[in-house]
Amino acid sequence: MTKFPDRTGRKALFGTVLDALTMSQVIERCVAAVAERRPLTIGVVNAAKVVNMRTDAGLRRSVLDSDLVLADGQSVVWAARVLGHRVPERVAGIDLFTELMAEGGRRGFRAYFLGATDEVLADMLAEVRRRYPGLAVAGSRNGYFPDEESGRVAAEIAASGADLLFLGITSPKKEIFIREWGPSTGAWVIHGVGGSFDVLAGRTRRAPVRWQRLGLEWLYRMVQEPARLGPRYVRTNGRFLLLVLREWAGVRRRIEETT
Repeated sequence: MTKFPDRTGRKALFGTVLDALTMSQVIERCVAAVAERRPLTIGVVNAAKVVNMRTDAGLRRSVLDSDLVLADGQSVVWAARVLGHRVPERVAGIDLFTELMAEGGRRGFRAYFLGATDEVLADMLAEVRRRYPGLAVAGSRNGYFPDEESGRVAAEIAASGADLLFLGITSPKKEIFIREWGPSTGAWVIHGVGGSFDVLAGRTRRAPVRWQRLGLEWLYRMVQEPARLGPRYVRTNGRFLLLVLREWAGVRRRIEETT
């Protein structure tokens, strides 16, 4: 029996934590969670979220409370390695989303989809059924509901008998929902996938693989939505770089003090 939560290999950095796992290791833990009926919550961090966690206590607490915290952004992987932490690879939230659906399809899991608009949900679910015919769609609901209805939404998910819960909701709402209502949903694996619903629905294009490998997926998204994302990425990426430089200087200073 797998031990939950297994924090072996967890790294502390940037004021948060990272689980040093490969995609295949994460999928293995998710399958075990469903098989053993043990809840497993997944948090992912990129440069923007690392920065925002430093001023948003609720977001920080929600991420740190996750059973797994994964490096969603390539910049986070590179920064961790510069600071001496062995993070084997990027586990992007959208890639984990599709891998879990593929594995769920092979194993007959039931999945619930919470988030986006009704129109996006309809297009996305059509694509999910086309790609993963073995995956049972336990239910779905748009992500536009007031906080006071969260308990009712969680009860609806529990009634669906879902094994997997995917939340296509923006931060920090999805992290807070997972922390406060995740156990009430009855789902064994809970994964906040952000804007992935829009990608599968064909509303947003994902960066080509070459851009992803170069750590420029954020730039590709910014080009698509410059007015909305430009100021945000300039601000958070700059602060993330300063954060990494500050932490690197601290590491160098500690090394010098011990030599």
